[in-house]
Amino acid sequence: MGLDDKIKNATEDLQGKAKEASGKARGDESQEAEGKADQSKADVKKAGENVKDAFKK
Repeated sequence: MGLDDKIKNATEDLQGKAKEASGKARGDESQEAEGKADQSKADVKKAGENVKDAFKK
């Protein structure tokens, strides 16, 4: 996994967490769900990169 990919995935995860927290604070269930979805996408990308790394070794 390249450093750029790690940074992008971490950024997407943090943005998702912030969006989820903002949605909770404002009572906006839609924004909260979007934040959770962003976090899930980042997790899937991380898992995919980990699989690629495992096959490179």
